[in-house]
Amino acid sequence: MTASEGSGGGRAERLAGPLRDRIGAQRVLTEPAQLRTYECDGLAAFRVRPAVVVLAEHRDHVVETVRLCAEHGVPFVARGSGTGLSGGAVPVADGVLIVLSRMRRVLSVDPANARVVVEPGVINLWVTREAAPHGQAYAPDPSSQQVCSIGGNVAENAGGAHCLKYGFTVNHVTGAEVVLPDGEAVRLGGSAPEHPGYDLLGAFVGSEGTLGVATEVTVRTVRAPETVSTMLVGFHTVADAAGTVSDIIAAGIVPAAIEMMDALAIEAAEAAVACGYPDGAAAVLVIELDGPRVEVEEQFGQVEAIAAARAAFETRIARDDTERALMWKGRKSAFAAVGRISPAYYVQDGVIPRTRLPEILDEVGRLADEAGIRVANVFHAGDGNLHPLILFDDRVAGAAHAAEELGFAILDLCVDAGGSITGEHGVGLEKRSRMSYQFSEDDLDTMQLVRCAFDPAGIANPGKQFPTPRLCGERPGVRTAADTHDPSLGEVF
Repeated sequence: MTASEGSGGGRAERLAGPLRDRIGAQRVLTEPAQLRTYECDGLAAFRVRPAVVVLAEHRDHVVETVRLCAEHGVPFVARGSGTGLSGGAVPVADGVLIVLSRMRRVLSVDPANARVVVEPGVINLWVTREAAPHGQAYAPDPSSQQVCSIGGNVAENAGGAHCLKYGFTVNHVTGAEVVLPDGEAVRLGGSAPEHPGYDLLGAFVGSEGTLGVATEVTVRTVRAPETVSTMLVGFHTVADAAGTVSDIIAAGIVPAAIEMMDALAIEAAEAAVACGYPDGAAAVLVIELDGPRVEVEEQFGQVEAIAAARAAFETRIARDDTERALMWKGRKSAFAAVGRISPAYYVQDGVIPRTRLPEILDEVGRLADEAGIRVANVFHAGDGNLHPLILFDDRVAGAAHAAEELGFAILDLCVDAGGSITGEHGVGLEKRSRMSYQFSEDDLDTMQLVRCAFDPAGIANPGKQFPTPRLCGERPGVRTAADTHDPSLGEVF
């Protein structure tokens, strides 16, 4: 697995003094020991020490920092809670890292219009806590929702278990205040569901910090359902579990969530949190239905029958919120849990058509066997969003590289099946070399035209998303899938 070590210096370091003057010395970090805290995000394989870290506490701090960077041609990267899994918040060595985790104010709660306005450092779960007294909730729920921030969710267009029914972050953001790469603060969207003109907000959500920095986000909340019913279903084969997922959707039922874990993922979860999943299960499904009570009761019976027809050997129904939380506990803790059964692991994120789940999972197993590497599968089965957890021993020379190669082979398999190289984790540094496998040269050049329209100087999170990023104004030409850019070289973009 490729890791790039960098140390700060040059242009960015010279900004430290002016930054201290403008936003306060206590908010500007330059000591090496302090900087190391911020050298990676949740994907620890990529590490770069920034030259300067700014701990922004107000939108004006972001504006002043970005303006200085623009004036001096210094690259900058925005960072929220640092839970991203694609290297999207990895700094550049001669650059400034703008940390937004101190911007944690909930600015307004408007239950009558189902809107909440927050700063980017507000934690995902806090939005639901603010809305809950009004009978509302915030639907996007990544597994890291207790620690991940709304600003990071917007940057990555984060998903979650309940996005099958309710949609991803982009479907729940109606407006944002954005500091553009030249330091100008603009508003995209607002409180209304739709706005005339080009969907600039839609372009911004999921742009991974390459188009600017969000300093305020308006999200819509949804009415809390009348009833929620959750079941845990055990199967003797992965194929039967995967087939059940397709059968449920084909029957016209759209659950709030359908999550799947295979035997190895179950083993890890049991070791970590003792979730008590069915003994001997090759796979389990966590299926949740919500909505009007009568509708949920009717659909629940249908789902039970569909699972039984696929030879489900055990079905448990949560009798209360405590049992429901226990069913979800194993799934929500699955990523970290594999640390109980492996010295290291590498999580991938790809999407396939759900009707092809059985055959693709078989192929993933074949690729893993050929590589001699164990893979635990845990994923959002309802929308075909795979999260293979590739287990390896990082003390063994070449093991990390072999895990990465297997991960890329799985991503190529997803694309070949008509899917995508990412469903919710983003491209960042990790998957940029695979963009050429999914998209044509013309596609990538068109995407870069959008980037250049927002950031002609190329200083906003440079080196991310694109396999061979171009200077704005550079004439399009032949691309290569090989990615040779060193993310520590901030001036290359």
